[in-house]
Amino acid sequence: MKPIRIFRHQVCEGPGYLGHFLDREEVPWRMVCLDERIEVPMAVDDVSALVFMGGNMSVNDPLQWIAQELELVRRAHEKGVPMMGVCFGGQLISKALGGSVRPSERGMEVGWHNMHRVADCAEPEWLEGLPEDILTFHWHGETFDPPPGSTLLLENRCFPNQAFVLGDHLGMQFHLEMTARMIFGWIDAYGQKVDLDSHCAQTMSEMTSHLNDRIGRLHQSADVIFGRWLERVRRYAAA
Repeated sequence: MKPIRIFRHQVCEGPGYLGHFLDREEVPWRMVCLDERIEVPMAVDDVSALVFMGGNMSVNDPLQWIAQELELVRRAHEKGVPMMGVCFGGQLISKALGGSVRPSERGMEVGWHNMHRVADCAEPEWLEGLPEDILTFHWHGETFDPPPGSTLLLENRCFPNQAFVLGDHLGMQFHLEMTARMIFGWIDAYGQKVDLDSHCAQTMSEMTSHLNDRIGRLHQSADVIFGRWLERVRRYAAA
């Protein structure tokens, strides 16, 4: 199986638990650290899938490497290569494939929030095995509109659009990949920038309360959602 290529945009926003999940599933993966100012590899015939992680920039920023990643998403889509996007990465996939990304009028969504299944979702198999309320971790101030032809999977009271699928592509606004170490690292890196006037932003103490239990629940959901996506990656790789 060809490796999955994971794009990191900031040092503190790596694959986290996703890397552990792929190792456990004996799936090869390689990380491209764009925060080290390397060129965006544009090839898609040497991978089984692409993953785009988060970052504190906007996909609307006029940066050359963002334009290159948008083109890479379009190229992979044309070739049928499965993709996954996390937060900034989900916004990247959305914008590249015809959706839109904009600042939320509701302010920032930061901390632990429950997700809910979209009523009458057209592709419920993506969520089979998950509880009705799915606890996930958030840290963002922008939101995406899903691209044309996609299916919205999850929503919540803070941001209506939380996850979409389009064929074998999965875009998420939230972070399933978090570990306790990553959460403390983000608090150190970004904590002073949290807008606590937002109804959807938690304090640092709220974010770290009952952390081991919350991380455990998060990873249970991650196993299901990552697993559904990996099924599609394996079918693509075997074809």
